[in-house]
Order: sequence, then structure tokens, then C-alpha cells
Amino acid sequence: MRTIEITPKILTGSLEIPPSKSVSHRAIISAGLAKGESVISNVLMSLDMIATCDAMTALGASIAYQEEQNGRFTLTIQGCDPLALATETIQCNESGSTLRFIIPIVLLQPKRAVITGKGRLVSRPMKPYYEIFAEKAIKYEHLEKDQDLPLAMEGSLTPGVYKIDGGVSSQFITGLLFALPLLAGDSVIELTSKLESKPYIDITLDVLKHFGIEIVNDNDQRFLITGNQAYTPGNYRVEGDFSQGAFWLVAGTIGEMMDCRDLNNASHQGDKVIVDILKEMGGEISVAADRLIVKKSQTQGTVIDVSQCPDLVPILGVVGSLSKGVTTIINGERLRFKESDRLMATADVLNKLGGNIEETADGLVIHGVDGFTGGHVESHNDHRIAMAVAIASICADGKVILDGAEAVNKSYPHFWEDFTAMGGEWIGLDMGK
Repeated sequence: MRTIEITPKILTGSLEIPPSKSVSHRAIISAGLAKGESVISNVLMSLDMIATCDAMTALGASIAYQEEQNGRFTLTIQGCDPLALATETIQCNESGSTLRFIIPIVLLQPKRAVITGKGRLVSRPMKPYYEIFAEKAIKYEHLEKDQDLPLAMEGSLTPGVYKIDGGVSSQFITGLLFALPLLAGDSVIELTSKLESKPYIDITLDVLKHFGIEIVNDNDQRFLITGNQAYTPGNYRVEGDFSQGAFWLVAGTIGEMMDCRDLNNASHQGDKVIVDILKEMGGEISVAADRLIVKKSQTQGTVIDVSQCPDLVPILGVVGSLSKGVTTIINGERLRFKESDRLMATADVLNKLGGNIEETADGLVIHGVDGFTGGHVESHNDHRIAMAVAIASICADGKVILDGAEAVNKSYPHFWEDFTAMGGEWIGLDMGK
């Protein structure tokens, strides 16, 4: 575990926001399922992205990596059509997206496969898939007592109707959307409850269309999928990530000017709503075609429904704490099953830094404070908690000590370098800077 000491400094400058992790997963998988060569550019090789690349390699894809000048990568992917399971075990590490996306794809072929993972991933909810397994006569077995992973599976998906709860995680729906078009007959995904995290499904459908897969979205309640389709190879550039950009937009709001580049304002990313949230709270944000410029602003508390943007909660906890009045976060119960229990973790770290946050069953009640005091906190092995702590340090009176700073490697391995480039100051207490 890496421990660092952060000295409070104002952050300011111009930064190219990292590429979208959500889009990258989908583009890599789609290219991996195509017959022929695709080139995916502007990919950040975080631990989650490595997990997805390794999973597609295990299914027969070939991936060549070329580093770009800015630390991003271009991937040349030779697709695995037809699927050929190269190794029985697929290691998803701590990537929930990899886990839930890959399971239906593995079930396109009949060989026994073992899906495994690390950390909290072994206990992430999987009930929607188990219900499908039972209905479709797919054999499965938990190989470790009292945890979902490793999961052994044997059997194949068949065309038909797939009923699934829309309120657990859109990742289950996306996994089926990847696989069902490749079956020999037509299929329908029917949601048994309201679709949560709709923007993630929109991203999936956009990427699938780019790679030649057509799916009809019937009012976000049914997805009509023609069988016997094929992924077509192509070139694809991954756009900047509003989930990561949110940290720098808040840094500008509570600190000084931040110019955030490579943010597509026509994007379907759900976390693009951070712009609207900050504006509603009083943030001064100038919007251009592919960039956002934010200035230091006095923000006011508000009520924020995070059902469509749960990943924003840790950084919303920071800006809410530094806003006048009370900020209430609602409809975030799914956050308790992320890399950490993010409602608990957000309240824990910010309260230890001098905040005033109360947990509710599905959210947070955040009472504004004049600033943070500083203190000693842990990342809870959660990349978004670690980054939120770093941004909170801007407005701390004293130094912030963070245990588990390496958690950022899951999604943003160059975060601390960018933090330094924008004026941040930190030292490693256990192994040097």
C-alpha cells in the first residue's frame, strides 16, 4: 500500500482529459469480436483496460500495443471471429465491466470456462446472470465458498427472450447486447423494471452500431436483436472521459481556472451531467466544441439524483462540502457495491478531513463547511475515492495523508503526474515520489 502526503496547493492549467473508460471497454470488445483488423486509438491502459484486453485475448483476439506521445495507446486488434477459448480461466482482476461484459460472450461457445477476479469483485452482485443460467440450462458452479468468483460455466446461449432487472446494473444488459446478435436466431431483452444508468446503454448501442451491429431500442424497455449479425472491423478513436474530467472541473470550481480539453459536449456519457450539476450549483463554466473552461465559483447546495451518474458521487461529496447550505444526494444505493461502499467511503474520508456528511440508505446529506482541515485517510482501495481526496486537498488548512494512493491505477494511472502538472504537491512517505 502506498502512502503519500499532499500539501494543499491551488490547481490550475490546461489538461487533456483521459479517454473514456466506458467507451474503451466497449470499443475493444467490439473490435475483438470482429472478423478482421481494427485500430482503436486514444486508449489509456489502466488496470481495468488491461483486464478487458486480456479477456479478449483469452477468447482468441490478437492485440498489438503502440504507445502514443501523450501516454495513450493505439491498439491494433485482430478479431477472434470465430471465438476460440485459448485458456479455460479468464482473470477480470477488479473490473466489474470486464466481468459482466465477458460472461455472455464466453457463453457463445460451449467449452467450460472459469471467470475469476480480485478484491471486492468476487462479491459484486451477479443475480441477473444466475437467473438467466437457470432459465437457459447453463451449468455453473462457485468454486470458492461464500463468494461469486471464481465462477465455472458450461453451456451456450440460445436465441429467445431474456428478461432482466433494469435497476441492478446496466452492465448485465450491455453484456447481453454484445453477445445476442451473434446467435443463430432473433432475441429480445425485456426489462422487468425501469432502466437505470441509461446513458451507459446509449454508449453501448453507439459503439455497436459503429462496428456494424444494429439493435432496436423500444422505449428503453425492450431491445430487439436480429440474429446472425457480424461485427465489422473499423477504426475508432476513444473520446475524453467526463467521469475523470469531473475531478478537474471541480478542481477549477473550488480552486482556480481549469481548461479541460477533449471533452465532447455531444457525448452520450452519463457523467456529462456534471456540467449541468455544477452550473446549477453556481459554477462558472464556458462550453466550447471540445473543451470546458471552469473558473473559481461560490457554489450553493442542491439535491442531486445520481441514479444515472453514480460514479460522480465521491467528487460531488467534495464540491457539496464546500458549498453553502446543504447538498443531498439521492438514489445512489447501487454505490454500496462498487470498488468500495462508496457512500460509506465518501462520508468517511471527507468527514475525517473536516467535512460534515451523514449517510442515508441511498445517499448522503452534505452540510457545507468553510474548508477542510486536513488529516489522515485511506482510499478504501477505490480509485475515485483517492482522486476525490486529492481534489479536496486544494481547500485543506493542513496536509492530507492518503493511504492506498495507488488505487488510481485502476482507471487513471497517470493521475498523480497530472495532479503535479496542474500545481499539486505530494511526496511518497514509504517509497519516494
